[in-house]
Amino acid sequence: MARGTPAAASARTAAAGTDTAGTDPAATDTAGTGVTGKGAAARTGRRPGGARTPAGRGGWTPWLYLAPALAVLGGLLVYPVYQLGLISFLEYTQAQVSGGEPTRFRGFGNYAELFGDSRFWQVLLATVLFAAACVLCTLAVGCALAVLLTRVRAVPRLALMLAGLGAWATPAVTGSTVWVFLFDPDFGPVNKVLVWLGLSGFEDFSWTYDRYSAFALVLFEVVWCSFPFVMLTVYAGLKAIPGEILEAAALDGASSTQTWRRVMAPMLRPILVVVTIQSVIWDFKIFTQIYVMTGGGGIAGQNLVLNVYAYQQAFASSQYSLGSAIGVVMLLILLAVTLVYLRLLRRQGEEL
Repeated sequence: MARGTPAAASARTAAAGTDTAGTDPAATDTAGTGVTGKGAAARTGRRPGGARTPAGRGGWTPWLYLAPALAVLGGLLVYPVYQLGLISFLEYTQAQVSGGEPTRFRGFGNYAELFGDSRFWQVLLATVLFAAACVLCTLAVGCALAVLLTRVRAVPRLALMLAGLGAWATPAVTGSTVWVFLFDPDFGPVNKVLVWLGLSGFEDFSWTYDRYSAFALVLFEVVWCSFPFVMLTVYAGLKAIPGEILEAAALDGASSTQTWRRVMAPMLRPILVVVTIQSVIWDFKIFTQIYVMTGGGGIAGQNLVLNVYAYQQAFASSQYSLGSAIGVVMLLILLAVTLVYLRLLRRQGEEL
């Protein structure tokens, strides 16, 4: 066949196309840079077809989306925390607020005075013990009701969920006021029922007069308004457990307690860790329930927790610098708990 004929030209074109199609794209030089194929695409941020890869996108794009939220957090969180820390290093009393005396820098003097006060350590211990009792009781009630939700029919389950959500949605001030009325020594129905049951000593009994009964009353209210979170979260985790595992445990002769302790609890460990740490954060910084139900901290301050103690120092005694120092100590404690919480969440995500 002659080279100049159209058939010969078509044959040469087909052969050239075959050679090009058989060439490895990874071995093709890009724009004479000496970088071939995938290496060129990775360096230029483009796929071989010309489309930009995700790695080539601007690194500031995520921060642009986060900018509004960061601005709000900066105004509502960062600046108040800065002011709290600043005041804790100053001598800031009512005299400085009214301008009668100049503000002086005390450094760590406020913290030295705070840590040298035995009352602070008593209040800190009471706060830790009270928060621990609230967390344990909340987890016990929430987990028990979560298991109950899996055993009852649809109508009782819906009623229990609605009751729990009602307790969860009740404002702290309203709930505390209702509980104070329920346990009122003169008109409260609780004392009347206890007397009707034949229990002596509850005629005109004041639950807020004694230190331990007052703490117990506040604990009841805190558990009442906190258990729905644990109940619904654990219930969701229970529904995610495969039924075959529970059936196998029942066939092996495991009781309900053994099934919960040996089967359900290990599988629910990530959820239980999350709700536990969340409850610790909430219960450690309780203020409203203690302040409303004990009248600002109880008789002679016997029911003080750190939040109420800081309020008394800052506003009742006009020692704003000491109140700020207490706030900073609480912030550091809760920050440590939050870091543990975030680390456990990250570990949970890696396990999933």
